[in-house]
Amino acid sequence: MLTFRHSQDYRAFLQACREALLPPERLVPLPLVQAVSLALPALQPPPPPTDGVMAEEDRRITMKASGLPKTMPEKGLPWGVQQIRAPLAWNRTTGHRIKIGVIDTGVDHNHPDLKASLGRGINLIDRGQLPHDDNGHGTHIAGTIAAANQPGGMIGVAPRSVVYPVKAFDQNGSAYVSDIILGIEWCVRSGMNIINMSFGMKSRSKSLHNAVISATNAGVVIIASSGNDGRRRSVDYPARYPQTISVGATNRLRRIAAFSNRGPYIDIYAPGDRIHSAWLKGKYHEMSGTSMATSHVSGAVALLLAHQPELDPGEIKSILKRSMVPLRGAKEGRTPGELDVLKMMKAAEA
Repeated sequence: MLTFRHSQDYRAFLQACREALLPPERLVPLPLVQAVSLALPALQPPPPPTDGVMAEEDRRITMKASGLPKTMPEKGLPWGVQQIRAPLAWNRTTGHRIKIGVIDTGVDHNHPDLKASLGRGINLIDRGQLPHDDNGHGTHIAGTIAAANQPGGMIGVAPRSVVYPVKAFDQNGSAYVSDIILGIEWCVRSGMNIINMSFGMKSRSKSLHNAVISATNAGVVIIASSGNDGRRRSVDYPARYPQTISVGATNRLRRIAAFSNRGPYIDIYAPGDRIHSAWLKGKYHEMSGTSMATSHVSGAVALLLAHQPELDPGEIKSILKRSMVPLRGAKEGRTPGELDVLKMMKAAEA
């Protein structure tokens, strides 16, 4: 990827590429961050950075979560939705009309629990297709956020919010950073209130950070998973960027899940161990990961924004951090706590 400091240089480069008749699959403009993703021959190294132009590899990101298929759905309220006390806020807010961009593997558009909860979204892998899920991860995330079929299936944290699936990840759960940036740009342009990023990578990307900054400055709340390596003082990117809300995972005992990254970069914890949610072909699946914890926080922020739409990303992060409940076995004051929707709503009103 080439990122240009000056807009005139970015426009001039694009024009030169068009005049050279460069095939569109070789060059992808990323206007949100004044960058391009450029396919180079395999043996050709990326150009060195120059004044006003930064070059970095367009890396692949791979999702990691573990789980086993469940033949029978867990009817009604999944334990995580109950643990964060979301149902106690539904007499005041259900997330009505809050738009959540889920940058993931797409979604099962025919799932009975999600039919009423989905916007059209976009497929960045195949622009001519709807963002259909061929992996399952994105459907699982969407279910925890906004499933709305309590009589026959499950219900999510914010059942009247709207999930817009942004398919940037393929059936193997793999995506390029440039596709993530395009997904963020689409979310900003399409008026999303929240972006759920249940993925991470170990290395920093300046272009991705610029996209996160631009989206936050546009008023979009970005919620990201911390990673599943059990690390004590480090989290994945983009959760490590200060503009995001970084989420770690807890279990039913309100303890940090063994797999969850933890430490000073975590903003809040939420249920992420053996989480039951929607799956492909109208089914259900149990999965564990900070991805699952992140979707609980996205749903909670949707509840908050539907009730108080004037809140900006910084205020929302502050409210979450003020209203956490202490974890079991953690040193109070030094370790972030677990999401509590009822306390969050009271803190916002105060």
